[in-house]
Amino acid sequence: MSGGLASPWILGTFVVQSSSSSSATCDRGGASVCRSQLRAPKDLKFVLHDALDSSGFNTTYAREAREGFCSQIKKLSKIGRETSITINGEVDLGKTALYIAAEDDSLISHSSVPLPVDSFIGRLDGLSTGYCSRYGSSFTSSPDVFLECLERYMYVDKGFRRTKSSNHLEHRAVYLHSVLTHRVGSMSMLSLIYSEIVKTLRLWGLVEFDVEVSSPNDSYGSPRGYLKQKTTESDQQHIVTTEFLLLKILRDLKDAFWPFQLDQSKSPFLRAAEAAHCSDRSANVDKSGLELASAKAGRHRLERGVWTSVRFGDIRRALSACERLIILEADSTELRDYGVLLYHCGFYKESLQYLKLYQDTEKVKQSPDLLTKMEEEAVEKLIIRLNLILMEDNWTRPSSIASSLYNNTDPW
Repeated sequence: MSGGLASPWILGTFVVQSSSSSSATCDRGGASVCRSQLRAPKDLKFVLHDALDSSGFNTTYAREAREGFCSQIKKLSKIGRETSITINGEVDLGKTALYIAAEDDSLISHSSVPLPVDSFIGRLDGLSTGYCSRYGSSFTSSPDVFLECLERYMYVDKGFRRTKSSNHLEHRAVYLHSVLTHRVGSMSMLSLIYSEIVKTLRLWGLVEFDVEVSSPNDSYGSPRGYLKQKTTESDQQHIVTTEFLLLKILRDLKDAFWPFQLDQSKSPFLRAAEAAHCSDRSANVDKSGLELASAKAGRHRLERGVWTSVRFGDIRRALSACERLIILEADSTELRDYGVLLYHCGFYKESLQYLKLYQDTEKVKQSPDLLTKMEEEAVEKLIIRLNLILMEDNWTRPSSIASSLYNNTDPW
């Protein structure tokens, strides 16, 4: 993969070089891309870790955490994806979530030590031990009594609660280690903790019946358990499967750290695409002043190296979430979203590769809705712009942007 200019969030002006550690499978050192149903070309690689390395940022711990994530995803079979999280035996969901947290922590904390994954695994296991000591009599009671005790233990005794943020998830609520510490989490994090307690108790032989975890379809309810034999057909759509949980965790992260947060009525991709087009006045004649200001503000923040504002995203963590979603073989729109972020970072060749791959994958779909048509038009405009950029010989970034590469290298 040829080099591309790094934008300020990468901490420098270094050219990204190809790296043997960024392979198309997760068997090698970089654990960059798992072979997936998206059928990405072998030479299509991820950017984030190599770009940070090139700018002098030590990504050792980030790469180790990514390798841990990949090692878990490799165990996931097609059947396992559709298995309830309480009986899933292929993937250690607790470890997987902590590897996600460990990678992102290493990207933003500047810590000289990695996130202690094993320590938090011990804290997660400790919840099961604590339940046994407090509600041991529930194991000889009816399953309904057990579930009542478990919910009381989680939501009353331990004080876990769902985050109240409706439009924008609290950053602490989307990482397992933070939720274990602060007891405030997203639906996906609380579902994971609930299921891990049930799985551990089953492993210890204390629970002998099947329990499903149901996710509420509202913004305030908390996950709760159902007896499998009592689950009705209407409950099936709310039962949390392994794939659903992993996708929800990663998409929560992508949405929480997406650099273009204003105008939530539009999809994240459309917000980023409009910011990419904001410098073209002819394309903006019908846009309102507020929309133009929002788009320009988002792009200006990236160019100035301001990438960790609570309400304006963090492009490094958005990129890492996109990369892991591609590894998970999620929907092909993840290729598109990753591509538009690469555009904003100045990786034009790589952005074009991912957007074209997305287009090739989407050709088999029929009858797109209005939103999809708008997004496809934006993809086409981005591809046209990228082709024009790459056609120009010796193209460089404007001096006003280049000068900011030497400033604001720290996130605070």
